[in-house]
Amino acid sequence: MTTSLIFYAVLGVASTVFAFVSNRRLWADGGAGPVSVLEGLFYFFGVVSLCLGWYFNIRYVHHDPHTASYVNYVKSLFSNWASDSAAQDYTMVNVVLLPLWTIVDGRRRGIRVPWIFFVMSLFTSLAFSMAVYLAFVERQVRYNREVPASSKTAYPQL
Repeated sequence: MTTSLIFYAVLGVASTVFAFVSNRRLWADGGAGPVSVLEGLFYFFGVVSLCLGWYFNIRYVHHDPHTASYVNYVKSLFSNWASDSAAQDYTMVNVVLLPLWTIVDGRRRGIRVPWIFFVMSLFTSLAFSMAVYLAFVERQVRYNREVPASSKTAYPQL
C-alpha cells in the first residue's frame, strides 16, 4: 500500500462514517426497523462496486508507481473514443448530477448532510456512494412512515 492509497481509504471511511453518524436516527429504536431487502441490495452492490473499484485502483498505482497520480488517472480515462464516451459520462454524473441530485432530493426527504454523498464518491466510488444514498433514501421513506412529522409543512430538522 502506498501513502496516497491509505490517505484516500481513510477519507473514504471517514466520509462514510460521517454519513451514518449524521443520520443515526434512522437506525435508532423506533426508527425505520431492520434492513429491508431493497436496502440490503443497495448495500451489497455498493460494497461490491467499492471492492472492485479499489482492486483496480490498487493495481493502477502498483503498475507504475512513479507515474501514478490523479492527473495521469484522469488522462488515462480519455485514452480512446470508447473510454472518452464513458469517461465524460462518468465525470458528468459524478461531478454535476450526483451532487445536485443528492443535495436537492436528500433535503426534500429529510436526509441530514446530503452533500456528504458527493464527498464520499470522491474517495470511495461513484456506485458505492449512489448505492449508500439510495439505501438511506429507502430507510428514510420507512422512517417517515413510522415517525410522523410534527407538521406537513415543517422543514425536516437538520
